[in-house]
Amino acid sequence: MSIRLRLTLLYSAILALTLILFSTVLYAAQARYTRRIIQSDLIKTAKQLSLTWERIQQGPMRITPNPPGNRNAMHQRMLENLRQIAALQRPRDIVRLLDAKGQPLDLTTNERVDSLPLSRRGLVQLQQGRPALEIATLEEERFLVYNEPVRSPNGLTGIVQVARSLADRDRSLRSLGLALILGSAATTLIAFGVGWWLSGVTLRPIHRITQAAREIGEARDFSSRVAYDGPPDELGRLAMTFNRMLSQLQEAFEQISHALQVQRDFVADVSHELRTPLTTIRGNLDLLRRDPPPPSAEQEDILEDLVGESERLSRLVRDLLTLARADAGRRLALGPVTVPPLIEEICRQARLLAPEREIACELTAEDATAWGNEDALKQVLLILVDNAIKHAHGPIQITSSQSDDEITIEVTDSGPGMSEELQARIFDRFYRGDSSRTTPGFGLGLSIAHTLVKAQHGEIDVESDVARGTQFTVKLPTRAPEET
Repeated sequence: MSIRLRLTLLYSAILALTLILFSTVLYAAQARYTRRIIQSDLIKTAKQLSLTWERIQQGPMRITPNPPGNRNAMHQRMLENLRQIAALQRPRDIVRLLDAKGQPLDLTTNERVDSLPLSRRGLVQLQQGRPALEIATLEEERFLVYNEPVRSPNGLTGIVQVARSLADRDRSLRSLGLALILGSAATTLIAFGVGWWLSGVTLRPIHRITQAAREIGEARDFSSRVAYDGPPDELGRLAMTFNRMLSQLQEAFEQISHALQVQRDFVADVSHELRTPLTTIRGNLDLLRRDPPPPSAEQEDILEDLVGESERLSRLVRDLLTLARADAGRRLALGPVTVPPLIEEICRQARLLAPEREIACELTAEDATAWGNEDALKQVLLILVDNAIKHAHGPIQITSSQSDDEITIEVTDSGPGMSEELQARIFDRFYRGDSSRTTPGFGLGLSIAHTLVKAQHGEIDVESDVARGTQFTVKLPTRAPEET
């Protein structure tokens, strides 16, 4: 069952229950109200007749239910007075005058209708001086009967019985009940249709999100977005959240794609870099195994090639292990590192490696301290200086400066510089620019430097201008990140 159908059914069920409750209360209130009106009219009529009867009995001549002997003229006149009083009541009401035992008096008023029933319980109440209200059925027609006692000092002397038919009231209530039932049913059906339409309109953004998710899953296109132009309500926030999630997925997918491409290039480059020294070593070993063996001078050349290629393999394996440790998340042991003595040592080693080059060191503070790893920082600076020695032919300058939060070390050369494309990929593994293809190396040095600087919570950037030179900048914090 869909959410749309569930919402519509729930809404319709709540509305139907509300209508049923309202109709029941309205029907009961109307029934009670109409009965109260009829009962009030009957009580008023019965009390008027009862008071009149009591006044007649209190006069000089009293009425008796069954006078002995012949009826005298005055007795007949009293009966006529009661008959006339009873006849003046509402035409729709039935009026009967009864004696204390519940028997009708000899009046023409009593002869116009059939006898209205009076239960034994009602007669007991009347004899006790209390009125009795009953519902009687005559010829399949219901009547509301009110019995009012007529009292005298001697007790109960008569009963005024007033009744009114409930047929009109029952017909009105039936019509009202039918109208409420049909109206509630029609309202519920209309509400179901309106609710179905409204739920469809409300859930339309969810359908679009579902469709977008399906299309993205099928096409693997994370650049798609959900079009939503409604108010910033719950559905609006859902659409915006979904679009934001798509943006993050797109970014993650691009990163993964780039990482996979880098991994493929890494494997290809490693295979290429390993193939050359291994092929050379295998060929030289075959030469040494040749029978007859090569001359001694040639054997020495072969051994020198084997040593050189072995050292080249060792350097490559060492660099790959450094990167593998960084990728595995191995953390460096960090602590305070005094930068000026380290830079002076780097300059001294660099002058030994390239005595013909001009290498200058400028230190702004003798006690400048960074938060890092001394061996890792030394390796980073050696890589940067070695890179400048290989790719530049002018002077090299190493400078350092300190601020409140960080130490900045800059390695600047006056070489040919790099293009923007080369700068964007300079820290990629095994990446080497066209101008550096003939330069010895594997293209791992700057990638290792980048990884080691990040492991020390620092930053490394490059700025280069073609034909003017390149500057590498290393920034390290002066305190542990937790203390900043």
